[in-house]
Amino acid sequence: MLSPRLRTGFSWAARLFAAAILGMAGSMKLAAAADPVALFTLLKAEPWGRVLVGSLEVLATALLLWPRTARYGGFLGFFLMLGAIGTHLFRIGIAYGGDPSLFVMACLVLVATAITIALNRNRSS
Repeated sequence: MLSPRLRTGFSWAARLFAAAILGMAGSMKLAAAADPVALFTLLKAEPWGRVLVGSLEVLATALLLWPRTARYGGFLGFFLMLGAIGTHLFRIGIAYGGDPSLFVMACLVLVATAITIALNRNRSS
């Protein structure tokens, strides 16, 4: 069992990590950066899919950073990353463009959001 102080520290570390990655990815999608546009074009979901996913990533970021809504942000981020991992596994490959870093980051954010959900399960909103 974690002490409340350690639990809070782990929760913040997981939330900040996930929020940083989701915020960066979401803002790149919403700014129509070349890489997300190319990816969503390949997925035949440009521009609507890119804007939807980017907006949800930015929303998850905001929810993760507010303690009372961190669990909701964790759930949203978790399911977004399940979608990203599924897309890598079944549509574009783990090493999209020869680089597995997007897949690895999705896996790490999945773990961070799962930790967030677990450590914030008793928080009332």
